[in-house]
Amino acid sequence: MSEYPKLKLPDIEKLVIENTDKELALKPNANFRYAFFSTVAKGGKSLIQSCKDLHLNRTICYKSLLPEIADDEIEQKRFLREARVSAMLQHPNTVPTYELGRNSTGHYYFTMKLVHGYTLREILDYRERYDLGQLVNTVIQVAYALEYAHSHGVIHRDLKPENILIGPYGEVLLLDWGLAKVWDKAGNESIIEQEVPGLDTDNITMTGYQKLQGTLFYMSPEQMKRDPSIDARSDIYSLGIILYEALTGRTPASGELVDDVIKSTIEDEPPMPSEIESNVPPMLEATVMQCLNKNPDERVQTAGALIRLLKQNWSLA
Repeated sequence: MSEYPKLKLPDIEKLVIENTDKELALKPNANFRYAFFSTVAKGGKSLIQSCKDLHLNRTICYKSLLPEIADDEIEQKRFLREARVSAMLQHPNTVPTYELGRNSTGHYYFTMKLVHGYTLREILDYRERYDLGQLVNTVIQVAYALEYAHSHGVIHRDLKPENILIGPYGEVLLLDWGLAKVWDKAGNESIIEQEVPGLDTDNITMTGYQKLQGTLFYMSPEQMKRDPSIDARSDIYSLGIILYEALTGRTPASGELVDDVIKSTIEDEPPMPSEIESNVPPMLEATVMQCLNKNPDERVQTAGALIRLLKQNWSLA
């Protein structure tokens, strides 16, 4: 079996007494806890940096809203939700969250484990180099994270290869819960659920357009239709798209323009994987096509059921 490529990791820092036994100040100042910031990634709404936690002597991930939207109430609510959902979903296939707070300017931030790795997008771009069993196992690990999230009443809503990380020790992590959907105790949604982030194409830059188009390829039909009754089966559809891409090297929907992708997702029946790629295991093909059924009632109904299907001996079927 082919292995995922080995990462060039930062030099391993040995633990020494000078760091492990160093006392904290009698009155620590939270504004001076983090130092030595370095940008890891910058998105349309947030900035992700690595930094040193001076209290615990470790390098971590620090996420904050971009200055131009840091005072926006809706974005603040989404940011708080992302931080708390990430923290409350404690699972081997999610990234541990350490702290939520405000910085010296009063703006929100939260800190997480810093994980070095490759995204599944980087892996799928060279999928011919890898054993299909390893790609399927990656999907299974994501399904475990979804099974846990769904059992807690959370839908991810932004499944795509860019949000799946394979770490240096084989760990598979589902990232970015910024679009997660939750309900109140009465089953109602909040004000930030009234629109689906990503479907408004007005005043979008070319870079933003390309990112939007890439995201759309992994949305379910009910997401495209802004269906208020969307449930966990939407995530099953999105994971089916990722599995389809692992089998064929392409996504089920097609289109050069945003409207074309939306129309294709809602209306078109995708080709069978065996029509695109030879030697597709029939059991895997049947599973992925069931996940991609446009009627949620006809899909694989739960992440747990999908795990059981994918763990069968499909290679001999």
